[in-house]
Amino acid sequence: MGRGRAKAKQTKVARELKYSSHHTDFDALQRELSNSSPEEGHQDSDPYDDSPDDEYDDYRR
Repeated sequence: MGRGRAKAKQTKVARELKYSSHHTDFDALQRELSNSSPEEGHQDSDPYDDSPDDEYDDYRR
C-alpha cells in the first residue's frame, strides 16, 4: 500500500515532460561537447577496445 501517491507523482512528472515545451540551446550544447579535453577525464581511445593488434598480442601466443 502507499503506491498511489508515488504513482500519481510519477504520472504528473511524465505528463509535464511530455507536453511541456522546453527550449534546448543546441549551440551551447555543441560548444560544451566540442570543448572537452583529455585533461578533464575524457579519453579519445576506447578503454574496452579488444582489437587484435594491441601491444600485448605477442604475450598471448
